[in-house]
Amino acid sequence: MAGYFANKVVVVTGGTDGIGKALVDQLLSEGAKVSTCGRNHDKLYSLQSEYPSYHLHTVVADVSNENDCRHFIESTIKVFGGIDILINNAGISMRALLKETSVDVIRRVMEVNFFGAVYCTKYALDAIIERKGTVVGVSSIAGYRGLPGRSGYSASKFALQGWLEAIRTELVDDGVHVMWVCPGFTASNIRNAALNKKGEAQGETPLDESSLMPAEECAEHILNAIEHKKRTLVLTFTGKRTIFMNKFFPGLADKLVKNFFFKEGKLVK
Repeated sequence: MAGYFANKVVVVTGGTDGIGKALVDQLLSEGAKVSTCGRNHDKLYSLQSEYPSYHLHTVVADVSNENDCRHFIESTIKVFGGIDILINNAGISMRALLKETSVDVIRRVMEVNFFGAVYCTKYALDAIIERKGTVVGVSSIAGYRGLPGRSGYSASKFALQGWLEAIRTELVDDGVHVMWVCPGFTASNIRNAALNKKGEAQGETPLDESSLMPAEECAEHILNAIEHKKRTLVLTFTGKRTIFMNKFFPGLADKLVKNFFFKEGKLVK
């Protein structure tokens, strides 16, 4: 990976926490010019302060807001002169059964996870085509297999992957590479920030974060996949097994997924 990202302009949405922060850290260490956004001004200020002498551009933006995305991308091009790689990483999850959930919760998840990627990619597209660059979507195993308690999240990731596959075909003749990556369970803030049935952050994770793949390791795999222009990347044995089972033994996959996420009839993960 050494040298590949040097002087490339890389845009990472949601770069203040988890996988996004790990991507920013590694890209800057590789000599990339990095632009990132987030909703929290204090976290962006802290990130900027951490790298005072690096090529880092930060913008306060909510990717579910089209105007925020346009401003973020336009300011990136103004500062760095173009875009080589766009990593649509910003995302939000949910933990609630459909029968208990407000439709607004599902809408919010779709706006961030799907439309956020659409907005940023659309406004960056001309610049990426100019440099024959790369568009990346950070998806999930939930983009291959719908997960209970995460219906809106699953829908957003299925939509993201279908959309990326469509534009991958559209952009072949433009020399643009399009790919999606599925980290599986990775140590990050996404579970703490997951929306409950009322649309509020649940504030706690049902999983043992220390047992999950570190965000830094996940970021390294993602950047390696970008360098080698892979079509897609599925991380963790559990993720690969889930996709295999769902494709060839869907009925059994239903039972295994239900047993994993429910205990005594209640959603626990």
